[in-house]
Amino acid sequence: MKKSDGFVLIPAYQEGSRIGAVVREVLPFCPRIVVVDDGSADDTAGAARAAGATVLVHAQNKGKGAALQTGFDYAREQGATFVLTMDGDGQHAPADIPGFLEAFARGDAPVLVGDRMEDPKAMPFVRRMTNRFMSWLLSRKMGQRVPDTQNGFRLYRTDVLPDMSGGDARFAAESEILLILTRRGVRIGSVPVRIIYGDERSKIRPVRDTLRFFRMLRAFDRKVGGGS
Repeated sequence: MKKSDGFVLIPAYQEGSRIGAVVREVLPFCPRIVVVDDGSADDTAGAARAAGATVLVHAQNKGKGAALQTGFDYAREQGATFVLTMDGDGQHAPADIPGFLEAFARGDAPVLVGDRMEDPKAMPFVRRMTNRFMSWLLSRKMGQRVPDTQNGFRLYRTDVLPDMSGGDARFAAESEILLILTRRGVRIGSVPVRIIYGDERSKIRPVRDTLRFFRMLRAFDRKVGGGS
């Protein structure tokens, strides 16, 4: 497997001040980068292009899940072997990309999720507790342990990518993806990654996103129960 067989997918919203640096830091590890500008009002798209990324643009903000779906569709169209997803705010370390590529080349699993929980001390306390709880609950529901289910730093083999067009459009989409994959019998592995928290303002809101997480679980159970 070569790095050129796939690409890094970065959903981005209002990241004009950071996305250029993120793209430039990723380039040494993966030459193909696709940024989905999810309806930003700033220069996210222009900064990403100037740094060397291919940019797909939503005319209006649709949410992270919808941005991921746009990137997944593009991966299928391009015949990519894998998609490695990262956030555009600089909280994922590009230097961890080789760990994903090596584990994927070994055939560890068709889906790999970054694991920050081996040494989570740098993670804010509320986020750490919320993450532990959600990961425990989702792992029980999936029937396989994924230590850091809320981490968007992931590698997917393209042929297992789900169609999320009718699913959760926002942050809970990444949890829903894992549920869909598990239901299909897809094995999910983990790769240790570091934790980076700077002075950026996270778009994650523990209370709001926990409520969305539970709404997604209820909706998923109804969907599965209905046989759809």
